Amino acid sequence: MTRFSPRTAPLRSAGGLAATALLLAAGPLTVAAAAPARAADPVFALGGPAGTALHPDAEGGGAPKRSTAGITVTNPADEGYEGEFTLTFDLTGVAGIADVAFDPGAGVECETKGTRTAVCTGDTIAPGLSTVTGLLLGAAEGSEQGASGTIRVTGEAGGATSTPHAPFTPFTTRVTVGGPDLVMRKLPFDHEPTPGQKQQAPITFANRGSRDADGVVLTLRYSRGLDIPQRYSNCAYTTDEAWTTARCSVEGAFEAGATYTLAAPLTLEATTRAYRDLFVYGIQEAGTVSRVASAARSERGSGAVLRAVPVTKALAARGVDLEPGDNEQEAGFRTPNTADFVAYGDEASGAAGATVTARLGFRNDGPAWIGRIRSGGSVAAVDFTVPQGATVTSAPKGCRGVTAEGAYREDRKTPAPRYVCPAPTAVRDGGGLDLSFGLRIDKVLIGAAGRVTVRGPGLQGAGLPFDPMPGNSTARVVLNGESGGGPSPSPAPPAKGGLGAGSGTAPSATAVPGTSGMGSPSATGNGGGSLASTGSSTALTASVMAIAALTAGLALFMAAGRRRS
Repeated sequence: MTRFSPRTAPLRSAGGLAATALLLAAGPLTVAAAAPARAADPVFALGGPAGTALHPDAEGGGAPKRSTAGITVTNPADEGYEGEFTLTFDLTGVAGIADVAFDPGAGVECETKGTRTAVCTGDTIAPGLSTVTGLLLGAAEGSEQGASGTIRVTGEAGGATSTPHAPFTPFTTRVTVGGPDLVMRKLPFDHEPTPGQKQQAPITFANRGSRDADGVVLTLRYSRGLDIPQRYSNCAYTTDEAWTTARCSVEGAFEAGATYTLAAPLTLEATTRAYRDLFVYGIQEAGTVSRVASAARSERGSGAVLRAVPVTKALAARGVDLEPGDNEQEAGFRTPNTADFVAYGDEASGAAGATVTARLGFRNDGPAWIGRIRSGGSVAAVDFTVPQGATVTSAPKGCRGVTAEGAYREDRKTPAPRYVCPAPTAVRDGGGLDLSFGLRIDKVLIGAAGRVTVRGPGLQGAGLPFDPMPGNSTARVVLNGESGGGPSPSPAPPAKGGLGAGSGTAPSATAVPGTSGMGSPSATGNGGGSLASTGSSTALTASVMAIAALTAGLALFMAAGRRRS
């Protein structure tokens, strides 16, 4: 057994400190990577609608129309879960109120056990949010208007190693017989307006349900190229990069079977920014509209109160239509307009082995904003060809390396000669996209130039159909354009124009949502910007310190051994 005494303790401590210094100096080349700890099994979250209205039991013995409630599960892991799982539905709360069946095409096998329990089994849970089954709900025979109850869903998944079962968070939904059915009427707009054109929007809706609605919330969403000049005092307005949303609370009892319209029609205007736009208008009963994260940033209007007045009164006999899908309408607009996407580049100088930062991208000089808000696709792409004699050391997140000809490249790990970077779904007038690339100068070539082009999305996208001036859609990134050697001082941020079409400075760009930081496409700060240059002195200093620490550690370790012997 090895003894531990006060005499040997300081020596061993010195040896341990020396070994620690040795390991820290040597860095990742001498420190063995620890085995990664096994991540905890994911917690699957069950979900669905908070409440579902049922069509009342049909008179005359006919089967009532069924309502659907989709039951979802959220898997927070990046990969899908492969293994058996079970969902259990407690139907005790809806006995005598609702008849429950399951959507046969939902991908799980479900079995109802009496009137109080149902069980569904499956073997795969995809990452993210997915629907696992659909409840088909009908009012039970003899159920009364307004009767309600709850369905509770729990789950468990077998096959996990760290725990007997991967955990599920339970979910409860409320089922109610009858209710209002607010139906929005579609408006006959001119869908190809000219900039500045105004149209009236007499919002009209009906309640085709089986009971009155106690207050309603009118939601108006219009994309950046549209505007509604009226700002009502009972509406909360929120604006983001692509949309303005107004949520208007209208008080009153809206009778079943009656139709309502606004006391004064809205005015919908196609602004000078308009290009491809959407207007979405919907109606819901007050108290059923979920709060949104942006509510804290909303502003109240300062105008008159928005009111709804009846067009027709309730009828003695009416049909029942409890369908939430008809609460909203949508109108698309195609306005003849243009947007000028102007590319910009950068310039830098440095010695062989130095790394510089090149900032490049484009700005939208308008007048139109451009957004693919219906499809959600990218509106453009920045195509960057790397200057000769340089290697990319860092590229923004989302940029794909391609071959010199712009074709698909299987290898994603080694630097590429060319990169394609997608623009966001929406680019405002005055906005744009800023990108930062790290470039190592392998060989000093006087005036080595790379090409920056803003064009259509995809690897081989063509030009931009909305851009009337394609000549300024190309710019350059130039290395060692003046002296051709030695590190250069960081220039002041250029004012406007970029190393592009007929201009000698780089522009500043307005913020674009969803991008930030040096390691990803940036939409803030300057479009040109400074160029940091670094050589090999830092690495040399680190190597000298590592050698010194290694020598000291070995000396202390050997001395400790001699003292022990």
